[in-house]
Amino acid sequence: MNPRLPYLREKTSRLTASPGVYIMKDKDSGIIYIGKAKNLKKRVTSYFRENPDHTPKVAAMVSKVFDYDFIVTDSEFEALVLECSLIKQHKPRYNILLKDDKGYSYIRISDGEYPRITTEKNTSAGGKYLGPYTSAYITKEAVKEANRVFMLPTCRRRFPQDFRKERPCLNYHIKMCMGVCRGNIDSAAYRKTIDEAAEFIRSGSAASVERMEREMNEAAEELNFEKAAMLRDRINAVKKASEKQKMVDSGVDSADVIGVAEYNSGVYISVLMYRENRLYDKAVFDLEKSGAEEDILSTFMVQFYHGRNDIPKLVAVDHIPEEAELIEQLLEKQAGRAVKLHQPQRGRLLDLLKLAKSNSAEYAALKSSRTGKEVIALEQLGKSLGLASPPKYIEAYDISNLSSESMVAGMVVFEDGRPLKKAYKRFSIKEQEYQNDYGSMREVLKRRLLHIVEQEGDEYFRRTPDLILLDGGTGHVHAVEPVLKELGLNIPLFGMVKDDKHRTRAIATGGREIQINNLQAAFNLVTKIQDEVHRYSVSYMHSRHKKKTYSSELLAVKGIGEKKAAKIMIKYKTKANLIKATPEELAQTAGVSPETAKELWEVIQNL
Repeated sequence: MNPRLPYLREKTSRLTASPGVYIMKDKDSGIIYIGKAKNLKKRVTSYFRENPDHTPKVAAMVSKVFDYDFIVTDSEFEALVLECSLIKQHKPRYNILLKDDKGYSYIRISDGEYPRITTEKNTSAGGKYLGPYTSAYITKEAVKEANRVFMLPTCRRRFPQDFRKERPCLNYHIKMCMGVCRGNIDSAAYRKTIDEAAEFIRSGSAASVERMEREMNEAAEELNFEKAAMLRDRINAVKKASEKQKMVDSGVDSADVIGVAEYNSGVYISVLMYRENRLYDKAVFDLEKSGAEEDILSTFMVQFYHGRNDIPKLVAVDHIPEEAELIEQLLEKQAGRAVKLHQPQRGRLLDLLKLAKSNSAEYAALKSSRTGKEVIALEQLGKSLGLASPPKYIEAYDISNLSSESMVAGMVVFEDGRPLKKAYKRFSIKEQEYQNDYGSMREVLKRRLLHIVEQEGDEYFRRTPDLILLDGGTGHVHAVEPVLKELGLNIPLFGMVKDDKHRTRAIATGGREIQINNLQAAFNLVTKIQDEVHRYSVSYMHSRHKKKTYSSELLAVKGIGEKKAAKIMIKYKTKANLIKATPEELAQTAGVSPETAKELWEVIQNL
């Protein structure tokens, strides 16, 4: 506990209710967190109140606060802009921080009579530059397509010094280069082509096709068929490249599409930037969840767009951020025009949003040795169930029996979306004399959860799951909820509901069902969990039933009672092992005479 809390509370009691920025400092006067508030007193008080319900990271931050400073502003919008500026300046450890000064790429158009178009990591060399671009891949692809479409040279020859010194290379013969090395193209015509290629990169293929079609028609009317044919081939090349990269008629004139994926303690955000109906650039950010109770998307957007000149007309997001009005105000002020935040529900923008989210999920997967689908499945499941974060460690339970015989339960564990088989557990039902699925489920969960409370058993029994799933509906949930309350455990509990054909249908809470069949990744994961726990519990039930069947056969031998039959089953466990046992071994295990052992052996051979 922070010993400075009495002082901090007393100071905060006199704080203004105006909007502004607060600056948390440690004992060395280092800035550890910067935040903004519509009401400074109310917001800062929330950190230092008694019996706070903070997240672990917020609690860690509060424990280090020695003092704080504040700056009053005229409006919440001014506080937002000031907060972002101070965060970029001081980079406090408990704020979400974006790396905004590394990894940029540029497109260079060199100087000289015959310039080249290349990708560069900086602007130190001469020439003209396009960019910066956040995505090196998109930059390289744009240069590659521009050089191919406009048949520009990519070899190491220097022009005009190397005119006619060697034969044209293979690129010329396969029509991927105009053959400048032949010396038949003057610098003015070449420069015009370079300008057109640069315009293609800047404006996209749609504008280039329209302009070239106009020029082609003019050349045909002037009977300049060679030029018309060249433009025709170039138009076809542009359209082919556009189809490949989905750049023509994308339906997105000017928009940024932001996809967010959460995984463990990380947040992964992709921004796909569309300009002039094409994918112009892409940025990916790997963030650690902040130490404050704030909307990550709001915080990210403010920092990402603060100070940027290229503001789109529309920003598509998977949910409207908490500070949508302030963010729109920030974007509109920087752009000098209207900017809309939009949560698409259908159509092309929704497809692009899914693409952005997939990019984020795949990036998270690379960091965690998981697949993008697994990352998305856990995030979808967590959000649909109203969990604070995606469930990393999931336990699922199923009851299996044959009437009142062989009543058992199976527990399977999924960690990070995959089965963790070494954590699976099997339970024999002990307290239920007759078939009672609700009573059995209640018994099993109490026996299992006591290991958490008392911290007994192996590491998996001592571990608290992020989510418990029961193979059953609301009745099973109602049966187990009192056990959680009795033991003082706050673990999310849901049921997995099946339809008449024994297929996963929905998730059950204590009072309703949550449909997840529209969330394909989450639906597939829950189906996989439900099928696995059912398989596991049924296999255990069958093995128990077989043992009981074998045991009943052994009881037919005179001199073999239940205790001796149990000794034999414990010793040999399976039918295969029983059959291999010799009469002498059976006599020693059961403690019977050679004659009884011989009769027992003959019965076993006929099982």
